[in-house]
Amino acid sequence: MGFCAKHKNPNGHKSWYITLRTLCTLFIMNCTLSVSAQTLVYLEHSETLSFDQDRIADAQILNGNVIFRHDSALMYCDSAYFYEGTNSLDAFGHIRFVQGDTLQGFCDKLFYDGNTKLARMRQNVRLVHGREDENPTVLTTDTLNYDRITNIAYYYSGGKVKDSLNILTSVRGNYQPDHNLAVFSMEVLLTNPKFTLSSDTLRYRTDTKVADIISPTTIVYEKETTIRSSRGWYNTDNELSMLLDSSVVEHADGKSITGDTIYYDKSIGFGQVIGNMAMRDTIQHATLYGEYGEMWEEGSRGYATDSALMVDWSDSAHIAYIHADTLFTEEIAYPDSLLAMDSTITDSTYRRIRAFHGVRVFRDDMQMVCDSMVYLGSDSTIYLFTNPICWSDNQQISADSMRLYIVNGAIDHALAIQNALCVMHDTLDLYNQMGGKEITAYLIDGEVKLVDVSGNALTIYYPKEDDGGYIGLNTTESSFIRVYIEDQEIQRLRFTKETNGVLYPLDQVPELTDRLANFFWEEDSRPISPEDVFRRTK
Repeated sequence: MGFCAKHKNPNGHKSWYITLRTLCTLFIMNCTLSVSAQTLVYLEHSETLSFDQDRIADAQILNGNVIFRHDSALMYCDSAYFYEGTNSLDAFGHIRFVQGDTLQGFCDKLFYDGNTKLARMRQNVRLVHGREDENPTVLTTDTLNYDRITNIAYYYSGGKVKDSLNILTSVRGNYQPDHNLAVFSMEVLLTNPKFTLSSDTLRYRTDTKVADIISPTTIVYEKETTIRSSRGWYNTDNELSMLLDSSVVEHADGKSITGDTIYYDKSIGFGQVIGNMAMRDTIQHATLYGEYGEMWEEGSRGYATDSALMVDWSDSAHIAYIHADTLFTEEIAYPDSLLAMDSTITDSTYRRIRAFHGVRVFRDDMQMVCDSMVYLGSDSTIYLFTNPICWSDNQQISADSMRLYIVNGAIDHALAIQNALCVMHDTLDLYNQMGGKEITAYLIDGEVKLVDVSGNALTIYYPKEDDGGYIGLNTTESSFIRVYIEDQEIQRLRFTKETNGVLYPLDQVPELTDRLANFFWEEDSRPISPEDVFRRTK
């Protein structure tokens, strides 16, 4: 007979009842569900069973081929203390813990709580995930806790995880069989037949063999490559990786790449870089920058685009800054015939740099603009194409194409080919000019000292008195003219015998006589600093 309470409906239409019997029924159902969630541990087998209330109260003492069952798990051991009242047990000797058909645990001691489903495994612990004939993942440690509710095993005093490809060790770690995921922390070391990986914290998937980089990590291929990254992932199986946050890939030959995002395939030696890319070559003393680029280890090839810049510090006194829409760098093998002809060549390769569209170059001793450029290390020559212009101090040289010859890292001389023009800006906005089919300018310590003009050579220049006063305007025409320059001023000229010339007083210069037909002065396009190479001009 239950207690009944009657309550009037606030609307006054119907009545409703809550009985004590109903409340009791609900309470009993809830308790039943709680008990059913905490399933009992069952003793399946034991050769002997005894009690010793004085020594181990409330425990069944079991010996010989002991077997327990809890849900889908089976536990085997030599002996055990079974606490039926607390639904727990302590197991000893040759312990084997089996859950399903893919997870087994082995140890010398096991402390198991059936209510919390927590197994504390101690001494010579080995957790095996996967079938024995399918290269299972094996976790070994001396102290392991396995939570059957979350299906997570964790250790905190040193452990090792071994799969078909890698061995991972750390001070702390956990393994999640459901997700084939291991998380390691403190002194993490991954050993692979090809490389080693060290980190402070690492996530690793045993099915895909992918390591998630979540803290400063170093991957070392001995005598080949070193990767440094704080965020990204590395597939230890196929050696593919995505490296973030200004990671670095360094090679033993002095080359390295860095950037915001690097997609790197070590197996084929290929890298793709997005954002703040820098490819550095400490042997060639050059760095290639850009917002996007790619590199191939074979041939040391690479290119950069989107704010592309090459900085060449091979001549420490005159660092070169080269900008173009796209910059390429690579090593080219010498042809066998060339090797046979030139016994002075000791290296089997030479460097080639190519720059396409909108080329702008700044060195403190010379500045250049053109449409495209090629540098060949085989003869240390820079080739400039499509209306190149070069400046040095107050001098400007232009032509249809040009060649710059490098000696010991410095520009030795420049050759301007077809429609060649050399202009020297003097004071009072006067321009000394030399034009011809070809012009060769020779430099010493970064200054033009001698200019040879050949092929319909024309000059317009302003000779001076010893006191610096102008004598007048001199025009000459010859097949060859040699011009000597000192302190950025013309000192004297040498001509062939077949030379025509006229000297005009400054106040009697005929109109248009002071300009060659192809004269121009393009100072506005001249790069004036390393940053100025990015400036767009006409």
